Order: sequence, then structure tokens, then C-alpha cells
Amino acid sequence: MGKTYKIAVFPGDGIGKEIVPQALRVLNAVAFKHNINIKTADALIGGSAIDEFGMPLPEDSLNLALNSDAVLLGAVGGPKWEGLDYSVRPERALLGLREKLRLYGNLRPVKLFSALADASSLKREVIDGIDIMVIRELTGGIYFGKPRGIEKTDGQEKGINTEVYTTSEIERIARLAFEVARGRRKNVCSVDKANVLESSELWRRIVSNVHKEYKDVELTHMYVDNCSMQLIRYPKQFDVILTTNMFGDILSDEAAMLTGSIGMLPSASIGGDVAMYEPIHGSAPDIAGQDKANPIATILSVGMMFKYSFKLDGACSVIDTAVTRVLEKGYRTPDIWSAGQKLTGTREMTDLILNEIE
Repeated sequence: MGKTYKIAVFPGDGIGKEIVPQALRVLNAVAFKHNINIKTADALIGGSAIDEFGMPLPEDSLNLALNSDAVLLGAVGGPKWEGLDYSVRPERALLGLREKLRLYGNLRPVKLFSALADASSLKREVIDGIDIMVIRELTGGIYFGKPRGIEKTDGQEKGINTEVYTTSEIERIARLAFEVARGRRKNVCSVDKANVLESSELWRRIVSNVHKEYKDVELTHMYVDNCSMQLIRYPKQFDVILTTNMFGDILSDEAAMLTGSIGMLPSASIGGDVAMYEPIHGSAPDIAGQDKANPIATILSVGMMFKYSFKLDGACSVIDTAVTRVLEKGYRTPDIWSAGQKLTGTREMTDLILNEIE
């Protein structure tokens, strides 16, 4: 009897409750096909946990994550909870998991399925063949820096957020980027704002120092405003993009649209013993419960789980191939549909992918 992989499952809010069950169907099918032992357990986080327990990340949910081999997350947040204090909003669950699981690096592959080239707002010749890995630092920067908050002073309010990075935080994410690049095309573009920000000046210097350990990998630097332009102008120039928490948050969403829909992109958050896998599209409350959500990003996140947490590249390839075949046959969820193609819903898209797997 081989190892049993324990997976903590957090559907979360909005469309998370629809796409995660579909991804689990694919997970179980691939596990059966490859004789992989899987055990899943689910719990509440985000807005659903606030409604049930009055907090976004209950202790039982955190303990489940800490005692698992991997975490599969749907999405958190929605208008229902936007009036809450920042300290107890659904998104604090996501930030809390990253912190407690020591997930300092987010890997977001931006790869175009050729069948979806026409779904992108850019010309086919600009995007055809793009294969980018955006590596975003997750536990430092302006999202965690202190002081932060809103203060009243001199009769007016003042909002404060602090961008902070230390040498060790930059070193570890830089090493991750260079290691990933070694398995790809051996090119890292580090993105910062070193002409304006002292934190970025440190970032650039430390990344350059770490690069001395990876002479087989090419390193370039780019300001974030130029990078945002180059992603639209000539995205094929990028292999691995390494950047800070906030810049990565923005650039990875921009890069997602190169592929035709943000509903197509998976992600892996790694660093500690337990990695977390999630789509990057958010909870999309406007289409929740309507069988319209694209499950592919979550399904591809399961593929990343097999690859990065369980070291089962073959299982990941089975999922990638199945998704490719379904798209090549013209099936589309509403976010990637155009005239002449076959419109499907969340569950039917999963059914089609399962048919290819089985």
C-alpha cells in the first residue's frame, strides 16, 4: 500500500463552492487511474466561515491545513462582507493561511492553449506560444508591512501602508525563481521600481547577489510600469517573471488575460511543508450558483498539486492533455465562448474533461 496523500479542501465563497467539487471529481479520477491514494477533508474559510463562526479562519480549519499534505482552495470574499473591518474580512483567511503555512512563493503559469488564441483580446501573432511563469513573493511587502491602518490627524484621515522587505525574504524568493528557471528556458526577469522605491533598490541588489549562484541562468531587471507594457507589447520575451507581493498581484492578473480568460489560470503557493493550490480568478459572486463558472483553472491547480506536492508529473500531464483535447474540440464556458463554439456549463465542462481522462 503506497502513501496516502491528505488534502485539505476549502471551497470558500461564491463560485468556489461550484468549481472545487468539480476539481475533486478530476482529482479522484486521476488518482484512480494512477493508483494514487487520496484522502480529502473539507472545512470552512472566508465569508462562509464568518457566517458560521464569526471569523474568516477558524482554528479547526487552520489545523486541518497544517496537518495535510496539500491544500485545495476555491475562492474567498464577496460584497456581502465588504463592510467588515479589514482584520476580519474573508481575505484575511487567505493571508492567514499563507502566513501560517509559510507560503512565501506563488507560482502562476501563464500558458496559452492554442485553441483559445482567438479568445484573447490580443492578436494571435502576439500571444501564440507564450509560456510564462510569474513568481510572486507572498508574505512580505505592502500587504503585511507595518505600520498600517487609518489614522485621524489634524482634522482629516490618513491611510497608511508600509512596503517592507528584508534580505532573507528576497533571497529565498530569488532562489526559488532561479531554480524554477533552470527547469525552463533559464531566463529570469526581476521586476521592481528601483528608480523610486528604496525597498525595490534593496530588492534589485539582493536578487543580483543571489544570481551569482546561478550563472547558468540569465537575469534581467525591469521597472514594473515597463513590464506591464511589455506584457501587452511582446509577451513572448518573458520566461520567468520574479516580483514583489503587490506587483505580482497586479501583473499576474494582467498576464492572465493574455490567455483569453482569468478563469484559465491555476496557481501554487509554496514554501513550507504544505503547499496551497487555487485558481486566481476570485469568487465571482455575480455568476455564483448559475453553472457558468469556468472550472479549468481549479482543475489545472489540481494538476499543479500532483506535480509540485506529490512529485507525480505524469498525473499532471494527464490533466493538461485532457483539458487541451476538450478545448480543441470547441467546448467553451461563457468566459471563453465565441460564436460557432459549443457553450457548456461548469459541470458539463468537467464531464468532458473526465471523458478524456477515462
